[in-house]
Order: sequence, then C-alpha cells, then structure tokens
Amino acid sequence: MTDMSTTPLTQLDRVVIRFAGDSGDGMQLTGDRFTSDTAALGNDLSTLPNFPAEIRAPQGTLPGVSSFQVHFADHDVATPGDAPDVLVAMNPAALKANLADLPRGGTLIVNADEFSRRNLAKVGYAANPLEDGSLTGAGYHLHALPLTSMTVEALAPFTTLTRKEKERAKNMLALGLLSWLYSRDTAGTEAFLQAKFGGAPEILEANLTALRAGHAYGETTEDFAVRYQVAPAAMPPGTYRTITGNQALALGLVAASERAGLPLVLGSYPITPASDILHQLSTLKRHGVTTLQAEDEIAAVGMALGASFGGALGVTTTSGPGLALKSETIGLAVATELPLVVVDIQRGGPSTGLPTKTEQADLLQAMYGRNGESPVAVVAAQSPTDCFDAAIEAVRIATTYRTPVILLSDGYLGNGSEPWNVPSSADLPDLTVTFATEPNDLDDEGRPVFHPYRRDEATLARPWAIPGTPGLEHRIGGIEKADVTGHISYDPDNHDRMVRLRQAKIDRIADTLPPLQVDDPTGEARVLVLGWGSTYGPIAAATRLVRATGAHVARAHLRHLNPLPADLGDLLRRYDRVVLPEMNLGQLALLLRGRYLVDVHSHTAVRGLPFTAAELAQVLHEHLLALAAQEVPV
Repeated sequence: MTDMSTTPLTQLDRVVIRFAGDSGDGMQLTGDRFTSDTAALGNDLSTLPNFPAEIRAPQGTLPGVSSFQVHFADHDVATPGDAPDVLVAMNPAALKANLADLPRGGTLIVNADEFSRRNLAKVGYAANPLEDGSLTGAGYHLHALPLTSMTVEALAPFTTLTRKEKERAKNMLALGLLSWLYSRDTAGTEAFLQAKFGGAPEILEANLTALRAGHAYGETTEDFAVRYQVAPAAMPPGTYRTITGNQALALGLVAASERAGLPLVLGSYPITPASDILHQLSTLKRHGVTTLQAEDEIAAVGMALGASFGGALGVTTTSGPGLALKSETIGLAVATELPLVVVDIQRGGPSTGLPTKTEQADLLQAMYGRNGESPVAVVAAQSPTDCFDAAIEAVRIATTYRTPVILLSDGYLGNGSEPWNVPSSADLPDLTVTFATEPNDLDDEGRPVFHPYRRDEATLARPWAIPGTPGLEHRIGGIEKADVTGHISYDPDNHDRMVRLRQAKIDRIADTLPPLQVDDPTGEARVLVLGWGSTYGPIAAATRLVRATGAHVARAHLRHLNPLPADLGDLLRRYDRVVLPEMNLGQLALLLRGRYLVDVHSHTAVRGLPFTAAELAQVLHEHLLALAAQEVPV
C-alpha cells in the first residue's frame, strides 16, 4: 500500500502496543496480523495474547475482554513489554480493564461509538471518560475515533451485507490505522485475507476495504501530529518466520521424528492451551504424522504408548488437568521402559483453574505425580522459538534412554510468538534409532535367546523390539519384571534392583548434558538469578535493567529439570545469594534446597500472567541491598 502522507515521521527504537476489545471484536486476529506485518519489516518482537476462557464471554463486560500485546524494536527484545505505550480500546470494558497498565503520557486510541450509556453502565462508569476530561487530565494522549461508524460508512457500497456484518470489519479498520501510524506495510495482511476469504468475494472485499480505509484515514486526518517508524533489528543472517511456541513445538516433534527415522503418532484430547499442537500436526500427514483425537485424556496417552510399543514415536499433548489423568499410563511407560513424549502446556490451576492463563505450577506433578518410584525425564522450553529445540531434546532423551519424557511449556510460551531463524535440517542432531532384530543373549543351555531387559552399558536402556519380530517375543505390561529376562517377578530383591536401575537410567541422562551456561560478564557478581521455563525472557530483561545501573548480577537458566545438570550444585555454591523467580509457590526452590542444601531465595507469583522485567529488577535490587547490608559492621 503506497503511503502519500505528509505527517512528520519520528524514529523510535521500541514500541509496545496492546489491542483490547470484546472477545468477539477480533483482537487476537488483529494483533496476529500486526505482528506478522511487523516481522516482515525485520523488527525483533515478542507477543502476549490474553483472552477469556469462555468461547463467547458476556459482551461488553470486564470478564469478556480480550487483548493482544506486541513489543517490537530495532534491537533484541526478551519480553512482550511490561506496559503498553499505546492502548487500542474497542469498548468501555477494554478501556477499564487495561487503563491501569498504560503509563501516564501513553497514547489511547478508543472506539468512541461503543461508549453508550448502556455499555458504560455495564462496567461501572458513572460518566463517559472520553468526555469528562479524566483521561486527558491524567496525561493520556486521547484519540476518540468513531471506528464502528467509520467502518459502516466505508462499507456503504456493500449493500448485501447487514450493518452487523459491516461492523465486524472494524478491527481491520483499526489495523489499517495502526499500520499507517507505525509505518507497517499491509501487503501481508491483504494476502492473508485473500487466502482466508477467497471463497467469499464480498466478505473479502469488505475486509480489504476496511483495512485500506483505516490506512487512508491515517494519511488524511490531522488527528495524529506525528507518525512513527521502528528500524529493523540487527539479526543473524537466515530465513525468518514468526512462530508461536505451540507451532514451534509441533514442528520440532516432526523434525525429531524425521531425524529418528520414526513415524510420529500423536494421541491427543483437545485442551486449552495445548490444542494448537494437535491442529498443527494434523496438517502434516505428508511427513509421516498420524494424529488421533481420542475420546478422553486416558485414551489419548494409551494410543501414544501403544504406538511406541509398535515402533513409532508416541507423543501425547495436554495441560495440567490432563497430565493428572495420564499419570497411570505414564507409570506404565516407566515400567515397560518405552519411549514416550508427554507435552504439558501448563495453565493456571488447580482443577479447571484458569484455562487461558499461564502458570508454572505442574513441576512437582511432572516430577512425582505417579504411584510408586516412577522417575521420568523432565525438560522445559524457555521461549516460543526454543519450543522447537526442546521438543527435539525430549525426543532424543526418550528414544535413547527408553523412558517417558515430560516436556513442560506453558500458555505464555504456547500462545506467544517471536521471529524464528529456521534451521537447516543438516544442522539438527542425528537421532537414528536402532531396533533389536535378533537374540541378544544365551540361555542356560547356550541357545540364543532375547532378553528384553538386557541393558545398554552406557545408557542402561533396554532394547526396543518391534512386535512381530521373529524370535524376539517378550512379555509386556505393568507388573514388575525380572531383571534381564523380563519374566513376571514378585521377588523383593529383584524389585529393589529394578527400581534402582530405572532411577539410575534417568540419572545417567546428566552425563550427556552440556555444562550450564552462566551469563556473568564481569565475573564480579555475587547474586545469581536462576530460572526455568518461560521466566527466561523476564529474567533476561530484568538483568539488563539491573546491570544498566552499574550493579553486577549473574543469571543461568535450566533446560533439564530431571535429572538436573551435574554442575548445578557447584554453580549454586559459587554465589553468595541465589534468587529463583517462579510462577508457582516455589516448587523448584523446594527441590533445590532439599537436593543441594543451598538457601535458595524464592520469588513467586501465580497471577496467570508472566513476570514483568521491572518487578524482577526491583527484587534483584532488594537482594543486592540486603547482601550489602550484611557486611555493614554493627
């Protein structure tokens, strides 16, 4: 779209925009399209979708507000931003729910048409804030625009569309306006609309017209004294695309199955916020992927484990409530020592909890949520793009050590997006699997025999024999097996040995883990901030803020939670104080204190939202001051 505007252009290094409206206003689509157009310009970015759990929450109410925040910059960004610089509010509920997050001096673009007396009363406004001077008096730059009526007027030629149908395109008009204001090209969105509504020409043209009308309004209005531009970020060379964590995780599973030479079988039951993985994998059947939507969570994990028994890469995806239901079958996978990848996209709990909000509170469930001594490997992704690498690592561990692996992500990572430098397949690790094809032992009479629990000396993994392979018949099931032979055994000493062998197998995973990477540029830090999972971005941003004041702080992040890295204990003891932020009540801190006898200082929050960088920076400053105070003579 050619821009003929003469409005002065101001260069910015970063911007945070939040689109907010009713859950039927298309805010997630609007934010997603703005993000895609921003990525096409080469900005680094991070996003935070935030929406109600209900499919259609009550219209115009606070519980029904849906928002999408995008942070884009000419440099590396680690989070979606602590607070928006610009808030686009499509109704009074959106304004009231989000205004407290907008700093004084921020820009407000509001759909004035929706500020009727009825809509104001729904959310408790006694007076119209667009007219009573409260917003401008508080220092906000207010642009109250009749977005709904502007959309209807722009679509007047579309006589076969009802007014309500025309009003639905107001998000495209808002997107066109914001695209003009921040110098975004709309070609990508136009192509998206062509693909989405190509079969409905009038709907397509209506959306395109609304998009262009918003852009044209920006060019011709005098309501905006300046427009903005954010230069592309300096990023490593490569082919980039915008990707969400769930999309990256799905592609990582497919890439791992290709590198392992195994067909991928997903047994899954739809659950927020993991369902997108099922949706993504169901489109990739041409890559040897089979997706099975089961009738419940228990059936889904049973399908996946059955696929693993049959020689495939068995995967199941879920969230916290589903992980609880899968626990017995995961224990069966521990007993049978078969590879299984269990993906848990964590959400707020307990029970149904907060289905669309993020949390890190499934760690102890992943570690211990099964009966008996039932160890599994646990890995965690740290960013949306890292979900790809975490999926490959989960498959490596599962197939190498013949064990279930629980891969922890969360709603923040799963739904959030960022630019992804697409790797070359040649750069991915070789995960080739070798199946047992012939007897591996001799019986008491010296005849060849297959022993299903004759273990690899390095990994302690048992052989993986595809059912039907001649001469490799063996028992399967959850009753304890005799070491080596695999016969059913109730012998106390054998059970003790098998329990210890299964634990030792998990422990040996640590032998293949790389040394922990510690970010301590000066080597003078006495405080270490440690994290796992999606706290990676907020911790990185907070560390930058603290270092900008001249203070020294180190940081490290854990990918592997069971087993923990072999050098973690030495790292923890190297610093005078260890600070561990978690979106739970201190689950990893509990484990580290018990394992290493180190006084880990826990900082926790369970608000359904990620930490902000400013919050964590303040916490780190407080710990630095407390450490300094300990050295003051009394």
